[in-house]
This record gives sequence, structure tokens and C-alpha cells, in this order.
Amino acid sequence: MRIAMDAGGTFTDCVFVRDGKLEVVKVPSTPTNPADAIVTALESVLPERDTALELTLGTTVGTNAILQRKGGRAALVTTSGFEDVLEIGRQARPKLYDFFVERTAPLVPSALRFGLKERVSAEGRALQVPSRGEIRRVVTLVRASGAESVAVCLLFSFVNPANERAISRALRAVGLEVSVSHEILPEFREFERTATTAANAYLAPVMATYLARVSTQAQRFATARSRPRVRVMQSSGGIVDVGLAAREPVRTVLSGPAGGIVGAEYVAKLAGFERIITFDMGGTSTDVALSDGGVGTTNESQIAELPIAVPMLEIHTVGAGGGSLARFDRAGALRVGPESAGADPGPICYGRGERPTVTDAHLMLGRISERGLLDGSFPLHAERTRRIMSELTGALGAVERFAQGIIEVANSVMEKAIRVISVERGHDPRDYTLVAFGGAGGLHACDLAASLAIPRVLIPRLPGGLSALGILRSDVIHDYSQTVRLVIRPEANIMRETAAHFARLESRGRSELRREQFAARSISMQRFFDVRYVGQAYELTVPAGEKFLADFHRLHERRYGYSDPKRATEIVNVRLRAIGIAEKPNLNRLPARNISSSRHLASIADSRSVSFSGRSLQTRIYDRAKLMARDRFSGPAVVTEYSGTTVIPPDWTARVDEWGNLLLERLRAVAKKQKDRRR
Repeated sequence: MRIAMDAGGTFTDCVFVRDGKLEVVKVPSTPTNPADAIVTALESVLPERDTALELTLGTTVGTNAILQRKGGRAALVTTSGFEDVLEIGRQARPKLYDFFVERTAPLVPSALRFGLKERVSAEGRALQVPSRGEIRRVVTLVRASGAESVAVCLLFSFVNPANERAISRALRAVGLEVSVSHEILPEFREFERTATTAANAYLAPVMATYLARVSTQAQRFATARSRPRVRVMQSSGGIVDVGLAAREPVRTVLSGPAGGIVGAEYVAKLAGFERIITFDMGGTSTDVALSDGGVGTTNESQIAELPIAVPMLEIHTVGAGGGSLARFDRAGALRVGPESAGADPGPICYGRGERPTVTDAHLMLGRISERGLLDGSFPLHAERTRRIMSELTGALGAVERFAQGIIEVANSVMEKAIRVISVERGHDPRDYTLVAFGGAGGLHACDLAASLAIPRVLIPRLPGGLSALGILRSDVIHDYSQTVRLVIRPEANIMRETAAHFARLESRGRSELRREQFAARSISMQRFFDVRYVGQAYELTVPAGEKFLADFHRLHERRYGYSDPKRATEIVNVRLRAIGIAEKPNLNRLPARNISSSRHLASIADSRSVSFSGRSLQTRIYDRAKLMARDRFSGPAVVTEYSGTTVIPPDWTARVDEWGNLLLERLRAVAKKQKDRRR
């Protein structure tokens, strides 16, 4: 049985296939011990212990460890004289004119940074080989520091890693967990390589403990014939074995959001949409991305202002979720997020929280049923919420005005996030479909689409479990890279010059995928170049084909507004993506309703007063489980289901496609489309 879980800050989502049908189970997350929620979900899904289990996880443990500075005690061993690379960083400043700005403290403090007397030239020539005595000296210092793990990053080790191998062997021999830069990121740029390796060492103790606990609990479900297999989602959109994830946890910092991208692209393709903006709103944060036939990857990500240079999907995250806390600042302005109530204590309506959140606001506006979440199995406390919020309304007075203000402020934060990944990168939102998911995505989708002139919204089936569905459908992926620095000459045959580099990476990729029991026919290789104009500081990644140079100029034009085909270019890195193609579960088609579209009364569960932009309107409540293909209805409406809620404003219309997706459009857009069709 294949099960995927997305462990979020508020809920842990579990998606699996039972009797040929995809199902979702949500349980409250357990922040103090995230593995407990996973065990709870497994026990509810696998009441009998006679099924072979394959478990794949999406997790926020790594992200939260960096954000909250709750990682392990990590040391850094680097070339003598370069101990302060993490402190010096780059000259670029996010706030150019702020005289009082404070840099984010490095993950490894100065007392835990040690210099090794060694040196390798930029060409890879060993100028100084560390002596045995020097290696013993550094190992002794590291052991005395009380470090739980060690990052090793020596100068130019991506060209010649011999000295790194020597000190790493000595550190591992005394039982230390070691993260080595030429294994994790064999690329140039000393600061980014050191920071990424240090982040890996910082996360390793936390992730190793968490994943070991999950693996141990999964063994409880072992059968006489097989032991459970555990894999982990990476930030790049692929999964890896739990052992590799424990050794290289830096690759999992955007684990859950990456699963959402994979799931969103799948359902959008079924619905016939290639150009999409994904909008994943959970309990703690909102993740957005733009896909124009595929979401791009980047090696220039930052988490909490710290560079993480391993491949990640281009996802933009903001601290706005269902649990985001609302407050008034010192000037009396209403603020929402980035702080979150999380799962404990949670929003006021969960029964323990005492500070208002976005979820509380929706409850007060009638958008969420007072009966509770998860088909009523998760009760909400409406009277308690109204009582506490009425004491915190400030100048807004009424609870409803306070709640509407919270929604509008949260919308403005999320609208800005969507503009960052669309308008600010040269994409017109009017050309895209907004795919909204996560437990709270459907509550805000229409408002955001209207603000950005996005023509339609797609609410997939299982919206609250789409990230877990994406994880369940993901392939096993290993990413490799190597700095090469090749200036492109007119007479050069670049494909031949880089063939040896790719051959080495492909050999390593095939070997690792064969160890994971993938047959040759299930293994695929994708090659890429990092290209830039000579003299530039940053590069763009393009497929490594015969037309890579034309692709680079075209991408440069889109990203920066200009290109110069006559200017000299160079390849700085080669990249390889080794893919083990996994079996993928699919959504089943919905049965179509035989009667006219106006007669779908069986799916109307109730009606109640719901507030839309300050107006209270009697609103029909639809049970999504009873909707069928080709059903159509107009707002105001609320669609309820186990994993989420969708709000459809008065000027919007909805239809159900054959795959069970809800397609929402503004009435004026529908009328224009019909008029154009008549013409």
C-alpha cells in the first residue's frame, strides 16, 4: 500500500489508494513531536498489519528548524583564513539605506568554525596538503567543541576534493556526522557553497532523529514478507530514500510545497490547462508558483535570508495561512501574520487559542460551518470565538468588520506574493488559471483572481490533500551538478566537450537508482547547462540540447527584458537530473448527471447567511461529495467537503468537469465568452 503524507504546521494530510479509489485523511499536527501525527494517520489508514507499506513524506521539519533556529550544534571546517566566509557573506544588501539593519546570524557561530592548513588552486592543483598532525589537531578541536555534526567546505574542493576527503574521513572515524561540500554542492561561489553545506550540517541532527523515529514507527506495520519503505519529498519535486534525506536534509526544506506543485500540474493537465498559477494556502503559510508548461527550478533560494543553493522549485512563500494571527500595530493598523497560531494552541475556534486568526474571521463571516471541519469530526467553538474577538476589535467596533478586515489584509499579502512570481517576472496573470488548494485555498481564491484579473479558478478534488497527492505521484529524482567554466567559441563542439562530465554524473545516477531497484527502462536522464554572458555574476539554466544557446537568449529576454546574441557566453555548470519513474495513481472520472444542469438539488446540503464584502446574503451550501460531472450553479455559494471549503461570491459561476474539478469564472467573463462564441 502506497501512502503519502504532507506534515504541515496545522494538519498532517494523508493520501492513499483503497479499492482503486484515492482517499484523504487529515489529522492535527503535533509540533512537539511531528512523528506522532504520522503514526496516528497510519493507524487510521492501516487498521490491519498485513499490507506491504511504502510511505512517502513531505515535511516542514527542516524549514521550521531554520526559521526557529532549532537545529543541531554544527561546526564548520574550512581552509585556514576563510573561517569567516559565513559572517562576511555578500556585498548585496536587502535594505540599502537602512543604517540600523542587522544581518541574520550564521547558523555556525565563530567559536565553532575551525581552519585547516591546506590549499588547492583554482585549477585544482594541490598547493598545500594537510599533514596528519594538522588533521589530528582539527579533529581534536571539533570533538572538544561539543558539535553534533560538522560541515566541511574547503577552497576549490569542487575541482579537487582530495583534501576534503582526507579531513572528512578523519572526522567520520571518530563518530561525527559530516556534511561535505563536494558531495552536496560541487560548484563555485564560496559563500553559497559554505552556507549550503553548513545548513545541511545544522539540519542533520534534527532530521536524522525525526526520520529515524518515523522509520521506527513504520516498522510496526512490517509484514512477514516485507519491511516498510520510507521515502522523503525533496524541494526539487522528486522523492529520495529516507537514508539520503537524513544525510542531505538541506534538499528537503521546501518538501511539502513541492508536492503541491506536482499535484497542481497533474490536475490542471487533466482539466486542459497548461499555464497555471498555483495557490496553496494551509494553516501556517501560503505557497505560490507559476507554471508555463512546468515550474522552473532555481539554485538561488533563500530560507530566512540564508542562501540554500541546491535545486528547488521556484516557490514563493509568505506567512499568511488559516492560522495567521491578526493584531493592531502601534499605529493602529491591522496586521495579519507572519506569526501563526499553528496546531497548538491553534485559532480561537479550536478551543485553546486566545488570539484571532484568519480561520476565526471566516467562521464569524459564516464562510465556515459552525458544525466544524473534516465533515464535523473537528468541532469549532463559534460562541467562544465571538466573545474573545469582540474584546479585540479596536477601532473597527463590530466583530464582522474586524473579521472582514482580517480577510482583506490577508488577501493583500497573498496578492502581493502572486505578483512577485507573475507580473514582476514578465508574466500577465490574465493568461493563466489559478489552481487553488490547501485547506484554506478555496476560501480566498475568487477574491484573489478578481484582484489580479485572473480569468478562472480551478479547485481540484481533494484540495486539502493535493500536496500529499503530488507526493504520491512523484518520481524518485537525484540531482547532480559540476562546475566546468567553458567559454562558448564559434568553432567549439560544446556537446562533445561536456560529454565526459555528463557521463560521470549519469554513471553515478544510474548506480544510485539501481540500488533503489529501478530497472533500466524506468530510468530517465535530463541534462542542463547553466549559461551566462561573459562578465555576468549570475546564470540561467537551460536544457543541454543543440539549441541551448537560442533557449538562453530567449529566456534572458523574458527574465531581464533584453538579450545580446552577439555577446560572448559561457557555461559555468553542467547539471543532471536522474529520474526513477514511479507508478502513479490517477483520479477517476466522475459520473455525469443525466438531468438538466438546473436540477442538482440533491447536492444542496443547507443554506445560511454568509458575509461577502460587508453584505450578508442568504447562501446555498453544496456538499461536494454529491456533485456530479456537468453540474453548474452560481454564487453566492459555499462548497463544503472533508478536506476544505470553497467560497463562491455572488458574481461568480461554477461548473464541475469530468474529473471532479470545480471550475469557477466571473459571470461577466462567461457572458463575454458566450458573446464571442455567437460572433
